[in-house]
Amino acid sequence: QVQLVESGGGSVQAGGSLRLSCVASGGTFNSGAMGWFRQASGKEREFVATISWSAGSTYYADSVKGRFTISSDYAKNTVSLQMNSLKPEDTAVYYCAAKNMDWGLLSAKRYDYWGQGTQVTVSS
Repeated sequence: QVQLVESGGGSVQAGGSLRLSCVASGGTFNSGAMGWFRQASGKEREFVATISWSAGSTYYADSVKGRFTISSDYAKNTVSLQMNSLKPEDTAVYYCAAKNMDWGLLSAKRYDYWGQGTQVTVSS
């Protein structure tokens, strides 16, 4: 059974940084992808960033480009999200997600597995 476990959330002031990590167990995603989504209170879950494990390609939401960096460690079955220059509008629960196929990478509906989420709060 695949499990995704996130860590690294917390509270930070605007302009600060946080690093999220996600460890996958029970499966690998060599032909797929792992990524991050977020959901703010009262809003729908939205795409943040993802990385294709087969191609090594990365994709970012426009709102985080230049501030967030996604990376992966294939040997450790982990994906990380370095978040810099955080803004109050980045406040949300961040979810790690994984999928078995390398398509539909920007859509939450296309992901097969989800973590429990970790809270990120950015104060002004």
